[in-house]
Amino acid sequence: MILIDGKAVSEKIREQIRREHEILSKEIGRKAGLAVILAGEDPASKIYVNNKAKACEKAGFNSAIHYLSGDVSEEELLKLITDLNNDENTDGILVQLPLPKHIDELKVITSVSPEKDVDAFHPVNIGKYVIGDESGFLPCTPYGIIQLLDEYKIETQGKDTVIIGRSNIVGKPMAMLMLQKSATVQICHTKTKNLFEKMRNADIIISAVGVPNLVTEDKVKEGAVVIDVGISRVEGKVCGDVEFTGVSKKASYITPVPGGVGPMTITSLLGNTLKSFKNKRREVK
Repeated sequence: MILIDGKAVSEKIREQIRREHEILSKEIGRKAGLAVILAGEDPASKIYVNNKAKACEKAGFNSAIHYLSGDVSEEELLKLITDLNNDENTDGILVQLPLPKHIDELKVITSVSPEKDVDAFHPVNIGKYVIGDESGFLPCTPYGIIQLLDEYKIETQGKDTVIIGRSNIVGKPMAMLMLQKSATVQICHTKTKNLFEKMRNADIIISAVGVPNLVTEDKVKEGAVVIDVGISRVEGKVCGDVEFTGVSKKASYITPVPGGVGPMTITSLLGNTLKSFKNKRREVK
């Protein structure tokens, strides 16, 4: 069994991003800029946002966090996004989800300029990665997983891949990216019939549903690649969807939680912001 060290891979890629940005920022005369919008007081969201800001600063980027109250009007939020769309020093805009219930999430997501949509939630960017157009952005968590597979040279061509989870953030885009890597993909979820049988036949399992111990040793075939995207808390400890101790005995490659996929999500965000920054340079030229 080989442990996929997301923290080490993340640090390697972030250093590459930092070095490339250092050169580009001198050429352009400014730093890359990421704006993060947080509406409400959700404690987990605050932690995520602060971690993103710290990672940006470490890479040499400028980061601005816009804290909005939970009762902020939709109109006020949309105006802020319009201002950031028009701001030449802002290369990426990230709206932290979930939003307060009185705000139309789809309306907000589609108001972000596709050229600054570094979360890759805008329909334009979704359409681009579905058809394999590399000019857009890739969604951060799936993109991070692809980078891990590439780093460890894990073969995907023709491999039976079971993705557990159908969210717009992980499950659906993950399926598209694995298809582009020539995997044979099956999207499953907690209501899938014969889910355990499908797991047992899979060469690659990517689980992203937040159900502790969903993937156990008896549901994994010998030599499978197991990618754990789930995050839950059990008795105060962070855990994933995979029962790590048992599954690691049979898996050829496995990600831990924490320290697996998690660090790669923010790394992908930095990569997308740098890509937007580079696109601006091409426009200037």
